[in-house]
Amino acid sequence: MGVEICVEGLTKSFGHQVIWQDVSLTLPAGEVSVMLGPSGTGKSVFLKTLVGLLRPDRGSVTVAGRDITRLREHELYEVRKLFGVLFQDGALFGSMNLYDNIAFPLREHTRKPEGEIRRIVLEKMDMVGLIGAEGKLPGEISGGMRKRAGLARALVLDPEIILFDEPDSGLDPVRVAYLNQLIVDLNAQIDATFLIVTHDIASARQVPDNIGLLFRRELVMFGPREQLLTSEEPVVRQFLNGRMQGPIGMAEEKDAAQVEQELAQLGEHHGSGEHTGTPGSQDLPPRLLPGPGITRPPRWQAIARREAEPRRREVTGA
Repeated sequence: MGVEICVEGLTKSFGHQVIWQDVSLTLPAGEVSVMLGPSGTGKSVFLKTLVGLLRPDRGSVTVAGRDITRLREHELYEVRKLFGVLFQDGALFGSMNLYDNIAFPLREHTRKPEGEIRRIVLEKMDMVGLIGAEGKLPGEISGGMRKRAGLARALVLDPEIILFDEPDSGLDPVRVAYLNQLIVDLNAQIDATFLIVTHDIASARQVPDNIGLLFRRELVMFGPREQLLTSEEPVVRQFLNGRMQGPIGMAEEKDAAQVEQELAQLGEHHGSGEHTGTPGSQDLPPRLLPGPGITRPPRWQAIARREAEPRRREVTGA
């Protein structure tokens, strides 16, 4: 079972450059959350802060009842055992085959006998579809297989929290679709708390229970999937629709007057025939469901009812 992560007033800077400030959110236990944001908004820095690799300037990160920003190194080491991390490039050791890469955390952090290690490694490789590739080197396999090997390694210590740093980067759309299904299946099977940093909008629409957006050194929104996907907040709509009109510029934030002009022009264009809908009226894209034979956790029923509620009110006028 996953654990809740509670972030309060988190601020991080490097020198005079503020990365983000006063970030507060709660990652619900056992749920899948996605963090979106333009390049350079500090999404990867946020992940590193959650696991204690970077210290914030202010604020707290409470994991399993302990504020990791106040822990000593040996205490932090123990809390980190709750985490598994899938790094952007898989971060595999090039000179080790996949089996030894995946076994590495078990050999480093436990005293399990090799027979037990073998059982665990093969179990996790089976979960990610890598049985038969144990002897291959990272340089001999595709990018998608390296991601899956990195995920298997993140799973071997049975973490209660798994962080994904742009798991879809460098993958073609078909491999991204397979990886998304794997993430949904794994979450249903192990019920851990997942946080995914991604730029892939299709993934963000289909995979998570919750979505957040970082922009202009702040957390613009964080909440249930349906709240962001139906939001009329300009930066949220711009990012989710991948359009140029809005607060996000090519290199940095646009001038407020330019943003206002662009949004006004966009409204006129929509008024001439294109329907944008009213707040909350957009149809939610279907969620990815766990594959055949995988039991859905009870929370799925509650989430399905929650997502259906706005549509019910719209139809009935209640």
